[in-house]
Amino acid sequence: MADIGIFDLLLGFVILAVPLLVFLYYRIRLVADLFISTARMIIQLALVAVYLEWIFEMNNPWINSLWVFAMVLVGAGTTVYRVKLRWRVFLVPLVLAGLVAMAIIDGFFIGLVIRLEYFFDARYFIPISGMVLGNSINHNIVGLSAYFDGLSKRRELYYFILTNNGSRKKAIRPYIQEALIKGLNPLLATMSVMGLISLPGMMTGQILGGASPATAIKYQIMIMLAVFAGCTMILIMSILYSNFFVFDDYDNIRPLKTNDRAR
Repeated sequence: MADIGIFDLLLGFVILAVPLLVFLYYRIRLVADLFISTARMIIQLALVAVYLEWIFEMNNPWINSLWVFAMVLVGAGTTVYRVKLRWRVFLVPLVLAGLVAMAIIDGFFIGLVIRLEYFFDARYFIPISGMVLGNSINHNIVGLSAYFDGLSKRRELYYFILTNNGSRKKAIRPYIQEALIKGLNPLLATMSVMGLISLPGMMTGQILGGASPATAIKYQIMIMLAVFAGCTMILIMSILYSNFFVFDDYDNIRPLKTNDRAR
């Protein structure tokens, strides 16, 4: 694949003049955010490049697993922060959901579908785990926000169903249905138009790297299946594991979010 020189890379930043002029013309207060986000992207990707060079060279199963654990931890922490849940209560169930889901996804696709001789090969283990976890963050945030906002703002419905049926599983079913629909619908929409109005990054990267389009498409199909299955598992397990801390012994809803106690 043709390398990009430093000068050419710097030349690429010139295109940011277009959104910058749009922001300035319409007096949109996103100029500072644009510069901060761009700077963070450069620094983070530069650090990741250094880390990954070292990780790929070592290719140690413990180091590779530790890197995936760190990604799970950061993803769970980001979700807890964005959904405004209580850290001490919900971080552990969300981390556990991510770890269990990744063990199933990596075991199935790397162990059974690709059948690598070395399961923890960094060139497969880390990118596949990263793509599943990276995609799951947004869908998990949307799904969990719908679930916990529903329980918090429409708790009368929960108690009504609980009183009439005597079953907590039936009482929380509408909230889980809403969470799964809102969390996974965007991903289904993306899958349905893939190849028509969007070319996925993994397939494009493989083709740029010299792989044949047929091979790139097969890997892209596999990774999309892994992403959808992984996002679904992480979301539903995050809800189910969190439920151990959401309800008390009498099925009453405990304070869920960081500002619930102040109400």
